[in-house]
Amino acid sequence: MARYLGLEPRLSGSVQGAGGGTDGSDGQQGLGIAGAGVIGPASTEKNCKSVHLSVKQQQICSRSPPVLQAVSAGTRLAIEECQHQFRSARWNCSVSPDNPDNIFGGVMLVNSREAAFVYAISAAGIAYSVTRACSRGELTDCSCDNRIRTRRPNNWQWGGCSEDIHFGDKFSREWTDGAEESVKEGILHGVKGLAGQLMRKHDSEAGRRAVRSKMKRICKCHGMSGSCSVRVCWRRLPAFREAGTDLAALHDGAALVRLSQRGARKPARLRPAQPDLKRPNKTDLVYLEDSPDYCERNITLGIPGTRGRICNRTSPGLDGCRLLCCGRGYQTRVRDVTEKCSCRFVWCCHVKCELCRQRREEHICN
Repeated sequence: MARYLGLEPRLSGSVQGAGGGTDGSDGQQGLGIAGAGVIGPASTEKNCKSVHLSVKQQQICSRSPPVLQAVSAGTRLAIEECQHQFRSARWNCSVSPDNPDNIFGGVMLVNSREAAFVYAISAAGIAYSVTRACSRGELTDCSCDNRIRTRRPNNWQWGGCSEDIHFGDKFSREWTDGAEESVKEGILHGVKGLAGQLMRKHDSEAGRRAVRSKMKRICKCHGMSGSCSVRVCWRRLPAFREAGTDLAALHDGAALVRLSQRGARKPARLRPAQPDLKRPNKTDLVYLEDSPDYCERNITLGIPGTRGRICNRTSPGLDGCRLLCCGRGYQTRVRDVTEKCSCRFVWCCHVKCELCRQRREEHICN
């Protein structure tokens, strides 16, 4: 998993660890990942030789060592987005800071829909971050996308600096494919089997497509007296949250598939587990195994369980005490909190607030 994401051991970060509360009050620890800006220029080439990268990834990194900073930033982006999207679910995308080889724990040893989401959001994060680094001039192999698209109205033209999502896509694909090991003959199932490899490649591509499909066209008017006689337009990345939200919805509707081999000469494919179900398309997420039980702690799989999680007593959704606490019930505690109140604008130019103490109820899963 470390190879797949481009993780680096023992580098500082601030992402929610296993067992952290949903309010962020605990579980914030230094992560074994390379966050944006953590790797300095002097150490990038050294980090390319990391044991946590495959030989293929080391070769990719050595061609342009600064790209590792973009990969690391994309990894952090993916983890933070995963934790945002699942902050109220039984599986809240908790990580294991002390295990850089498998930062998501044993959950990734199961080819579940949660693993599918992690692969998708990780590939999306790398594509996004590398694309953004290109447009900022941080990488030598790419810059703006200056290709002229023929279909356009007569009153506007392409210009500016379009962000080159095609380069980011290509790099992300090369990076994640470079993490794959050759499947040993006869091994079909499990994480190291052929089915798992096909699942990872499919879900990674779905993640990249989620970013690419959200590219936005931005235009600026030019003309006398604001007439906008000519508009200059370029393409820009969306907020990563948009891609994350789409992928979270795909997680909920992910397709259960199985490995299908029809003859020695035909390539193996993933097909619906039930013959009457529609075949998933390239934008869908697919998975091979049912999810493990996230209600109870599982040391083997690194699942913290939901005991001690804060729930919403009145919510019927995933964050509600009935669902999040898995039927075990909950306890209510009262805390005194200090927060800003009675804020007002003071000329010029700042906002002045008072500090108020309030008593707040919290509901904790048994």
